[in-house]
Amino acid sequence: MIIRYALVGVGSRGLGMFARPLLEDYGDVAALVALCDHNAARMNAAKRLLGVDLPTYTDFGHMLAETHPDVVIVCTIDGTHHRFIIEALEAGCDVITEKPLTITAEKARAILEAEKRTGRAVRVSFNARYGAPAEAIYRLLHDGVIGEVLSADFVEFLNTSHGADYFRRWHRRKENSGGLLLHKASHHFDQLNWWLSAVDAGEAVSVYAQGGLRYYGPRGAERLGLQDHGERCLTCPRSGDCPFFLDLRANERLRALYLEAEHEDGYFRDRCPFAAEIDIEDRISALILYRGGQTVSYSLDAYLPYEGQRIGFNGTRGRLEVDLVSHYHRPNELGILEVQPTDTPVVVRVNPTFGQPYTVPIALREGGHGGADERIREHLFRPDTPDPLNQRADSLAGARAVLIGDAANRSLQTGRPVRIDGLYLMDI
Repeated sequence: MIIRYALVGVGSRGLGMFARPLLEDYGDVAALVALCDHNAARMNAAKRLLGVDLPTYTDFGHMLAETHPDVVIVCTIDGTHHRFIIEALEAGCDVITEKPLTITAEKARAILEAEKRTGRAVRVSFNARYGAPAEAIYRLLHDGVIGEVLSADFVEFLNTSHGADYFRRWHRRKENSGGLLLHKASHHFDQLNWWLSAVDAGEAVSVYAQGGLRYYGPRGAERLGLQDHGERCLTCPRSGDCPFFLDLRANERLRALYLEAEHEDGYFRDRCPFAAEIDIEDRISALILYRGGQTVSYSLDAYLPYEGQRIGFNGTRGRLEVDLVSHYHRPNELGILEVQPTDTPVVVRVNPTFGQPYTVPIALREGGHGGADERIREHLFRPDTPDPLNQRADSLAGARAVLIGDAANRSLQTGRPVRIDGLYLMDI
């Protein structure tokens, strides 16, 4: 049986993660029948990059009515996910959405209500569950190697290439992305929920967060002496001496999808990361409490000289931890982050409370996000693929990650802990 897919949102992620693989790797089970985006020039560029001539639509409802897809893949701006998801569900389609599911608890509730009302299903592309280190941690926790889990720590490092990009693009406004607590950290909150599900910790129940904008935005311009910066890199008078200069003309994909399409919607892919309009945080710390009593210390910084993560779990019989900082990610020609080869082996270190420490080797994989993209696509596009680690993520998993991020955003505003119970969705 061939399942018919339509893609809404034809940016780099939509093309690299979904459109190209559907065309090249899943022809035996899937057909990509349409592209939809508000920018017709971007869709024409997408067709050229993909080497196909697909029907294109700027009107989402018209696309649904004319092409009758079985599944809609949503890769639009995060703040619009709910609109496309709900309209697709009501048209009788199932949905695959990029993370996050949406950016507020209210929008998450509306999605869950629409899913229940229509009887259709939403799946969330949480590819962070599929990396080799993530899978190793899940297995070790499930096997009880450190006993009862009491606490965890998760530190995310974004470098000045990857990190700065969130402050150039639409992500820089919370109304679009929910900030990094939703757009980026929803990956990590879902990982934590998934890992802790292996030890029956239950859902997160409260969050206390602190953070701010100190490195990018106007303070960054002042620190670097770039107060006279322009709106965008392409026309900036400081382009010759700014370490954050991005030349859209130098990359075929960026040039075709963005520079040559911007006349239609005015979207500049190379806006200055020091602009006054930026209202998201570049440094975040959060304390998360779970129903089982476990606490998680989470932090993210988006301006560091290296990329990676440090993750640890503390239990009644010891600690397990993994250091991924030395394993850099770089974007390929489609803008998808890939793990670059290094000479440093990746291991999970297990430190028994009353015993000798030992390591569990991890075999890194090739491909997008360390092979995670390839593995999650098998679950998304081949429903019969086994799922022994419970990696498939439904709308409820997406909503639970949104609840943590939304509660953290509310905590930043109030300066107080926020009970997730007060945002609760699960009575639907």
